[in-house]
Amino acid sequence: MELDRLTAISPIDGRYRSKAEPLADYFSEYALIRYRVRVEIEYFISLCELPLPQLASLDTACFDRLRALYRDFTEQDACRVKEIEATTNHDVKAVEYFIKEQFDAIGHLEAYKEFIHFGLTSQDINNTSVPLSIKEALEQVFYPLVEELIGQLREYAEAWADVPMLAKTHGQPASPTRLGKEVMVFVYRLTEQLDSLKACRMSAKFGGATGNFNAHHVAYPSVDWRAFGDRFVGEKLGLRREQYTTQISNYDHLGAVFDAIRRINTIIIDLDRDFWMYISMEYFKQKINPGEVGSSAMPHKVNPIDYENSEGNLGMANAILQFLARKLPVSRLQRDLTDSTVLRNIGVPIGHSIIAIQSTLKGLRKLILNEDKLREDLDSAWAVVAEAIQTILRREGYPHPYEALKALTRTNGKMSEETIREFIRNLDVSEHVKAELMAIAPSNYTGI
Repeated sequence: MELDRLTAISPIDGRYRSKAEPLADYFSEYALIRYRVRVEIEYFISLCELPLPQLASLDTACFDRLRALYRDFTEQDACRVKEIEATTNHDVKAVEYFIKEQFDAIGHLEAYKEFIHFGLTSQDINNTSVPLSIKEALEQVFYPLVEELIGQLREYAEAWADVPMLAKTHGQPASPTRLGKEVMVFVYRLTEQLDSLKACRMSAKFGGATGNFNAHHVAYPSVDWRAFGDRFVGEKLGLRREQYTTQISNYDHLGAVFDAIRRINTIIIDLDRDFWMYISMEYFKQKINPGEVGSSAMPHKVNPIDYENSEGNLGMANAILQFLARKLPVSRLQRDLTDSTVLRNIGVPIGHSIIAIQSTLKGLRKLILNEDKLREDLDSAWAVVAEAIQTILRREGYPHPYEALKALTRTNGKMSEETIREFIRNLDVSEHVKAELMAIAPSNYTGI
């Protein structure tokens, strides 16, 4: 392990760096600077395409060279921006000066340099860069990982579709179910909430110092700057422009995104706990890696640590996501600075989330179905067919069937197959109904 991982303060960049690595392209300081450069360049090109009279002479060949500034952006470029920031003490202004330096390097662009960051405030850059980074991180990293989890669960749901299992409600034996169906519950829930997350609007603020295009309008009053802003944010960045804002984004849609991620994480916590319990109940054994140690003291142990790791990381993620969703939409008057430092932490809960999902997948892929134990539990819980028997007796008009089964199952101690059979033989019903009741067993009373 590299020294910088050993000395990292956060486990996301330390112990779990290999799992969280893909997010560095979206939420690192380097990534944020690259996104800012991208927005600034695309904005400048959009001004040329408008066109503003002073920029009308620039063509697509020039645009391609400008786009290379962010497409080929390097860590050394980011370091240069940070060097400039050491003087400006302003991160977005440093990006502006960096681009002006690049204009000088390209040549023949001296006359156009003052249209970099023209009429903008830093939040026009931040409140487009950040949602754009979130959008692309979700599309490239988070969605595929959740879909991989759904795919693994669906595979198990199909493989175990006909495996009967004793259900537990309130921790007690209940009407039997099928293992595949119980896994399918999580497929359904995750799919629904992933669709809900994908449907969340990814919006951005873009409107000048206090959201009114003041500087733009005073310089070029004949231009429809609202329409320009809508086109720029929509067509160049793939976001939706917020129509009425202060200096900063309203963050309401971003709050919805965080809440939607939190719901997905909550479902995975539920999944983790259920499979942890199934392993505890011996419904599953776990594949063993000969070199792994389950306990430093007890050699026999193979612990369900992947689900525990996942649950812990998801708890961390959800706590931060909840804070972000509550904090970001609240700002004093037209803007205070509290959102700025908070926005830099968005990668943290998403990092914990993808670490968790990978742990859940690792745990799921260790599972070995123990059908003998499932059958054993079903065979020891004949009381659960009481629901089936009393329901058929209700259909037949038998007097007080619920009460009869209640008395049987609550006073005879442990219910056995023979106890149930004897009860059926003594019922005052037709032989046809008795045969129907005799066919019921915990292993086949699993519904549809």
